[in-house]
Amino acid sequence: MRIDIFTLFPAMFFSALQESILKRAQQRGLLTLIVHSIRDYALDRHQMTDDLPYGGGEGMILKPEPIFRAVRSVLGQATAPVILLTPQGRPLKSALVQELAQQPRLLLICGHYEGVDERVRRYLVTDEISIGDYVLTGGELAAMVLVDAVARFIPGVLGAAESAHHDSYASGLLEGPQYTRPLVFENWAVPEVLVSGNHARIARWKRTMALQRTLERRPDLLEGVMLTGEDVEILKQFHRPMDEPDAME
Repeated sequence: MRIDIFTLFPAMFFSALQESILKRAQQRGLLTLIVHSIRDYALDRHQMTDDLPYGGGEGMILKPEPIFRAVRSVLGQATAPVILLTPQGRPLKSALVQELAQQPRLLLICGHYEGVDERVRRYLVTDEISIGDYVLTGGELAAMVLVDAVARFIPGVLGAAESAHHDSYASGLLEGPQYTRPLVFENWAVPEVLVSGNHARIARWKRTMALQRTLERRPDLLEGVMLTGEDVEILKQFHRPMDEPDAME
């Protein structure tokens, strides 16, 4: 997959995109990340990319010309989703992340200041995405979140092929408790079921914990999950939060 990022502040991405899983994905040729400075496509010698809003108002608005020139120059005759990172966009949820991961190429525009000229939204952008109901100083951090989330679903990026599909939200449920060594830490032991070697019991325990955690923390998510009859019976046990969820087997 190739992802082109258009920003006023390319230096923000240099460290974030060159660490850990993203770094290895690029080294292995699974992911190509290219950051473009919108200022390089400004029309005047001062590289002006923003201006006052018509009709008055607070702040500055990103001008359309540099953004159109940047995207058109990089994209050429090819076609690909052109995404504006904005608080007004549709929420970045797991289903959307997996949908974007199927694309061979994405172009991300990082909004800044008070936003972008409306003509960018109407005539250039094909999608608008938000990472949450709050406002950031710019779309750069949102773009990093989107890149990281999408990269996890590119085949081969994660060590275990199915890892991303078992994370919280991927199945519609929050992920349950996780444990590793030591077996006992400060008198707190790992639940016996996890070291029993009984895979059926372990699978049931994990499903039970995921259902309980989702019910307690994000009950709204259960409306979109296909529940089995066994799931329904499990949920009936948790009509009130349990003090010791790890005790369930």
